[in-house]
Amino acid sequence: MNKNITRRKKLLQIATSLSYIDPDDIPEIDLYMDQLTTFMEDKLNANKRSEEDKTMTKTMINNYTKNNLLPPPDKKRYSKDHLIMLLYIYYLKNFVSITDIQTLLAPMNNNDCYNGESPVNIEEVYRKLFNYEIDNYNDIIKSILSTYDKASDMYDPETDAYLHDMCMVSMLSVDVYVKKKCIEHLIDDMHSVQEQTLKQNAQKAKTAEKTKSTEKVTAISKAKTAEKVTANSKTKAVDTTKPNRTTTDSKNSGR
Repeated sequence: MNKNITRRKKLLQIATSLSYIDPDDIPEIDLYMDQLTTFMEDKLNANKRSEEDKTMTKTMINNYTKNNLLPPPDKKRYSKDHLIMLLYIYYLKNFVSITDIQTLLAPMNNNDCYNGESPVNIEEVYRKLFNYEIDNYNDIIKSILSTYDKASDMYDPETDAYLHDMCMVSMLSVDVYVKKKCIEHLIDDMHSVQEQTLKQNAQKAKTAEKTKSTEKVTAISKAKTAEKVTANSKTKAVDTTKPNRTTTDSKNSGR
């Protein structure tokens, strides 16, 4: 078989053998740490570059929680939302910084960072993206094979394998670089919006607390005034029931 065809098929095989987790395959029940790492390892094992690589470890997950990328587990158990967020982290960490992932996932961890109209439903977002990838994956494969063919037009992959692959890596890298810069720009905008939203929400909370405090002071003041009025009314009522001393003395003198 032609060596060029073999190498082209190898790339096709790599691109089509990557593992993705269907939303319907994610357990509905909460998982403990060991169950979680086993699930991730089983489902994403095909994506390893080498057998020594680890898909997801306890240390990784604990660090994600410490860095606020992932909410803490509930009584040591991880929910379906936890798993989906770990999948985002798993894919994104290959080309996006931890800080940027933190920004991207912040509204899923903290509602105070979010100012959109639609509620943040992690599973719904993941399902929509998963379906999009399934529908458009063939276009990605075609683009990779097209890049291979363009590199083959530059250098023969059999006689000039290094130069051919160098060109292909460079062309793929340009594509990745441009998309990465777009990703960074979008995340920077997200960060600015989140900072502004946090400030606005903090100001709203401060105003609400001030209003509540004012209302409490007003209520206390009204209550004290009411007590004072009641006390004065009782005092007057007592005074009217007492005999008039002057009148009594006058009557006694007349006698």
